[in-house]
Parts: sequence; C-alpha cells; structure tokens
Amino acid sequence: MLSFENDYNVGAHPAILRRLSETNFDPQPGYGFDRYCESAKEKIRRELGDPAAEIFFLSGGTQTNALAISAMLRPFEGVLCAATGHIASHEAGAIEYTGHKVLPLPQKQGKVDPQDVSDYLENFYADENRDHTVFPGLLYLSEPTEYGTIYSKTELQKLYEIANRFSVRVYIDGARLGYGLCCEESDLTMQELANCCDAFYIGGTKVGALLGEALVFPRGNAPERFFTLIKQHGALLSKGRVLGIQFDTLFTDGLYYEISRGAIERAKELRAILHEKGCRFYLETPTNQQFILLEDEEYERLSKSVALSFWEKPDRSHTVVRFAVSWATTREDLEALRAIL
Repeated sequence: MLSFENDYNVGAHPAILRRLSETNFDPQPGYGFDRYCESAKEKIRRELGDPAAEIFFLSGGTQTNALAISAMLRPFEGVLCAATGHIASHEAGAIEYTGHKVLPLPQKQGKVDPQDVSDYLENFYADENRDHTVFPGLLYLSEPTEYGTIYSKTELQKLYEIANRFSVRVYIDGARLGYGLCCEESDLTMQELANCCDAFYIGGTKVGALLGEALVFPRGNAPERFFTLIKQHGALLSKGRVLGIQFDTLFTDGLYYEISRGAIERAKELRAILHEKGCRFYLETPTNQQFILLEDEEYERLSKSVALSFWEKPDRSHTVVRFAVSWATTREDLEALRAIL
C-alpha cells in the first residue's frame, strides 16, 4: 500500500545502515562511552558553536520528553504547553505519570503566542492563592509543531525572554527539527534555536535514523546526575553505540540537512498535487505535514489504497487527515498518489 501515514514508516537512511554494518565488529565500551557517541557529540557541539553543550542519546521522543521535563522540574512544578502539543495530546499522560501536570495554553495552528504566555504567568503570580496550585516551571515548545507550523527566530527569542523573566525554563521538542530548519520559511539555525532554550532535542527517528534522539543541554546546564536518571528510568542502552553511530553519520558532511531538504522538496511537490486535485486544506504548512479535509466517503475510498493519519473529526461527515512525507518519499510515490487522487 502507498503510505503517507507518517515520517518513520521505513527503516533508516542507507548511509546509516552502511555505517552500522561497517562498524559491527568493532569492540567498544558500553552505555554511550564509545568513540562513535563521543564523535557525534563533538560534531553536534561544533554545529552549535557550543563546546560546553551536554548531549545524551535516547531511543525515542516520548522517552526523551518525559526524562528531560521531569528532570528539569521541581516536584511542585508543571509544564506549560500548547493544548495541541505532543505531550498534551499524544503521549498517553507520560508527563503526568512522572508526577508533573501539563498546563495547557491557547494555541493557533499548533503555536503558542508570546502574549498568552506572558498573560498566564502574570496572572499566576498575581493570584494570592497560587501556593495552593501547581507552579509553572517550564515552557514546552515544538519546532515544528504538531501541525507542521514553525516559530520564527523573533518568536522564540520573545518566548525565551518572557520565560526568563518568570524563572521558567524553555524546552523544545525537535522530533522533526531538520524539516523545520530546512523549510524555506524558516529564519532559524540550530545554533540560534539552542540560544533560545534551556534544552532541546534533535530528532533522529523521524529524520533518517533507525531510531534515536539527541537531547542537548546548551551551555553545560544539564540537570544534576542526568546520566544516572537515564539509567534509573530504564532508558540507558548498553549498546549505546547504536545511537552514536547514527548521529555521527547524520552530522557528517551535512547529511542531516541534506536529507531534510530533500523531504521539504517532496513536500512542496505534494502540496502542488493536492492543490491540483482540488483538495481542501485544513492547514497548509511549510514543512513535511499537510492537513486535508475529506468527506468521510472519500476518506474511506482513499484509505483502501493510501495509508493516511486520522487527525480529527470536525463534524459528522468530514475527517481531517494528515499526509506526511519524509526523507524516503520518492517522486514515484507522489506520482502514484496523483493517479489515485
């Protein structure tokens, strides 16, 4: 079946598979102390221009979010998040399971507005009963958002400034970071993004890796004993090299950006096809996810030959679906979709 269901529906980029095979019989220390992890970390530090950055490799996004957020919060604190943010809508209460409340904010196309964040924090600290409530300790953002939209450099700088004013830390979910940075509308570099947060992760799973995310604490500000927290949560791979090799490959000769740009090119072609076929956009984005409003009968017809992601039901007779492309989407895939549509 033709699949536009998500951006992790195939294995890994061939360059990663080659490196895994080539290094298979090279004995290395465990738990991320191998030379491949160290090389990957150095390459990421150079990319950020931040020799003090602390980097940890983890296997998946939900795991990374739960570990990072819970480690950055004190027991009485919660995390501010767009109501549509991944930790609020798609992670089965993983953050709450760690003992921290998700505090939803208004959203527009997946983004939070700096003024809404400022208003929330000002109103919270103006409340004389605040000691009876959960304190906002961290602001969660995604780049791109769940809806494929992106923050500008100015927006991130403003959000970081507001958060700092109230001693709130900022954490950025970068599951699809490559696709966000490489779209034409982005005015951000990875280094500039790192300067606007206290932690973020570079998504590998959805951007070419077999699995894995690189969690970055810029400026050497990782929570105390974070390595031990990873172990305590059962998230420490004994064969940490599996993650290190992949990120070492992705950050060699600009491969991470190369394959991200390729996905963005396919996404532009997908948008053109959807327009050509008269599809109704629920949300058209600059990144690799497009949201289309379908009558339920059309959704049922398409689903027989194309794997799509159900998104929401705006009414009884329509369904919003997501088309997602990735680094592995080909022009042949798009031509096949054009014929079906």
